[in-house]
Amino acid sequence: MARLLALLALLSLLAAQPAIAQSVLRDAETEALMRDASAPIIRAAGLDERNVQVMVINDPSINAFVAGGQIVWFHSGLIAESDNLNQVQGVMAHELGHIEGGHIVRFADGAREATGIQLVSLLLGAAALAAGGGEAGMGIMAAGQQAAMGRFLTFTRTQESSADAAGARYLRTAGISGKGSLEFFKKLQNLEYRLYVPQDTYVRTHPLSRDRISALTTLYENDPAWDKPTDPALEARFQRVRAKLIGFVSEPEKTLKLYPPSDLSLPARYARAYAYHKSAYTDKALAEVEALLKASPHDPYFLELQGQVMLESGKPEAAIPPLREAVRRTNGEPLIAAMLGHALVATEDDSHLEEAERVLRNTVARDNQNPFAWYALGVVYQRKGDTARAALATAERYSMEGQNALALRHAEVALGGIQPDSPDYLRAQDIAMVSRSAMEKDRKR
Repeated sequence: MARLLALLALLSLLAAQPAIAQSVLRDAETEALMRDASAPIIRAAGLDERNVQVMVINDPSINAFVAGGQIVWFHSGLIAESDNLNQVQGVMAHELGHIEGGHIVRFADGAREATGIQLVSLLLGAAALAAGGGEAGMGIMAAGQQAAMGRFLTFTRTQESSADAAGARYLRTAGISGKGSLEFFKKLQNLEYRLYVPQDTYVRTHPLSRDRISALTTLYENDPAWDKPTDPALEARFQRVRAKLIGFVSEPEKTLKLYPPSDLSLPARYARAYAYHKSAYTDKALAEVEALLKASPHDPYFLELQGQVMLESGKPEAAIPPLREAVRRTNGEPLIAAMLGHALVATEDDSHLEEAERVLRNTVARDNQNPFAWYALGVVYQRKGDTARAALATAERYSMEGQNALALRHAEVALGGIQPDSPDYLRAQDIAMVSRSAMEKDRKR
């Protein structure tokens, strides 16, 4: 039994790592694209698009998953390896099938980890472990353990097939072609062949890619939307985001190989701007940004990048004008506004403090899950001599990060200096209460 539990636990860890253990990438342009691309699929699934989030994790592997709640997590590697938006929408539809089907809730107790498009690590780990390789550290499993494992794998395979069918239904209802879904499965199939993944479905938690392709091909080809192209404007946005993501997360050498200087397309310039900025070639990065702004002078995301390069190159005063304009053109987009707040604070010019406070308070009011914005707001309050509200902003940040003892300590400082019964006072009380409760639970474990 101990070996079986260890095996199941290992498979759960291989299936997907919790999002909090990895780097979440927050980007205004990417999140706006994902909202627009997923909205018709979410509606087709009978879900409320206001309650479903699509987030990106900085991980080069090809994976997507859900892990409780209504959040779909995409690895950056999946977006980078996708050729077009339709492929990403196919994956999105599959993951929404897990959410709508309640698969996480139904998952066996103790194994409430993410389900998702197959992981190479899961495939190899499951194959090696189920094969009973002693050299892999698990030893040869007894027949009874193998039978139990088989039931577990059959259960997850059924969930994957169910999510495939649901995803196909959502795409059809939304009038979106299933070509991308099949193209993506073929990518997985090629990956299986390259890595010599055993084709024994018994030891697989996910159906084989070839089986999934076979099951879905007829269904998709008979769909009236089969030959319907993706909206050109939406596809162009995807190619921008993909290039931007590659430039941000990849080594500059890799980015420049994919997007050489001879490529003068907009996505290529976007990718190179990030690559040069990562390499501290500020002049080259700004030259690419200038070319982008020449082509599209009022693009808020190009303005944001210009401000980011200036700010992170030690020129916060120069970063303020493009960031102000980017915030204005995105109706106060919180992620861009947080960067503007940072630039205002980084000038160390007290004449900017009033604007910084206004910008950052609006930012956290619209998106209170941005620890960086809370940090910058705390700095503003500290400089203005409002130590109580500086402590409250710090308590918000620590609470969000799960550092309950520090959150409690700063909440108590805030309570000592904020007017009782005011909204800020009540918020400090809430943080203190939640932090104490969490600490008490930790002590009882």
